Parts: sequence; C-alpha cells; structure tokens
Amino acid sequence: MTAPASTIHPLSTDQWFPQDFFRVPVIAVFRGLSAAEAVRLSVRAWDAGVEHVEIPIQTSDAVPVLQAVADAAAERGLVIGAGTVTTLEQLDAATNVGVAFTVSPGLDPAIVAESVRRGIPHLPGIATATEILLARALGLTWVKAFPASLLGAAWVKAQKGPYPETNFIATGGVTALNAPEFLAAGTSVVGLSGAFADDAQLDLVRALIARAR
Repeated sequence: MTAPASTIHPLSTDQWFPQDFFRVPVIAVFRGLSAAEAVRLSVRAWDAGVEHVEIPIQTSDAVPVLQAVADAAAERGLVIGAGTVTTLEQLDAATNVGVAFTVSPGLDPAIVAESVRRGIPHLPGIATATEILLARALGLTWVKAFPASLLGAAWVKAQKGPYPETNFIATGGVTALNAPEFLAAGTSVVGLSGAFADDAQLDLVRALIARAR
C-alpha cells in the first residue's frame, strides 16, 4: 500500500536538484549492457561533456554494472544514478552503491517517501497531467517524461503551460537527432542511449552540450 501524500515529508526537489545539478542538458542511459561495455560507453559520454550517467537496475544482474560505472565515475570525481527503481529492494541496492539519484518509470508515493527519508534524490516517471499534479503535491519539481518518443515534444510544451515550475527530463526513444526538438519545447534534459555508440550522433551530442554552455 502506498503512502498518501499527506504523510510524506514536504520537500521541493529544487533542494534535491539545485540549479547547477543538471547544467548539462544531456544524460546517458545504458540499459542491459555488460559492465565493461557500460563503462566503455560511459567514458565516451563523459569525454563528450556529459556529467551524469544512469544505469537501470530492473534486474539484480544490473547491480554489478551499476557498481562498475560508479567506480569509474568516482575516478573522475563524478556521480551516477540508478534507473528503473520500482521497488524498495531496488532502492536498497542503489543506496548500497551510493548513487547520487534514482529514476523510476512511474510515480510511487511510497518510493518517494522512502527516498525523502534517505535523502536520495528521486526522479519519478510521469505521462499525464494528473501525475504531474500528484508529483507537485509530493514536492517534486523534477520529473521524467516517459516514454518521451510516444509523448512527443509537443506534449512537454503543452504541460509547461499549466506547470511552468516543473522540470522535465525526457527519456525513452530520444536520440541526438530529435533531442533539439525536445529541448526547444521546454525539456530541461534529454536522456540518450545509442548516441554514444554512434560517432555521428556523438558529434551532435557535443554540439548540444556546447550550445548550452
């Protein structure tokens, strides 16, 4: 049973994600890879100017991958996030690795409440105006628009009207080719995956980051 909004300690994620936390408008998301491949692509992302990598941990096999990328990030003075956190057990695993934030494909008030208690920034997935309203009631001003490829950039632009204080991270089907459209629509950050294995898209990623600086 999930916790009602009234039982959750009030917290704005402006505190969790200060203005300069996502100063780079691109994060890298690497799902279902070996530890070696995830580290290799993370290095390519970091070298391109990306500061945050997310490793989804929908299965226990992904936790060692998360740890390997976290270790590689620490050598550069960087931090990473854990994605697809949908249970408290996965939140435990992410906490044990020492991630800087967690991401979910949906919005679970119980996970939000436990994240608040632990002081671990959490990005819930949303796909409707109602979910944005619930996220706002829980104090969440940063959310993940998912799946972004189905919602579309126009959806983000429409939601920024009634919810101007909400910051969207668009993931799920976003590429370096359509990322500018999402950013122009008011998306704060895009999550990219395959772009870091493609030299042509990697050049576009570098250009996106350069324009934001």
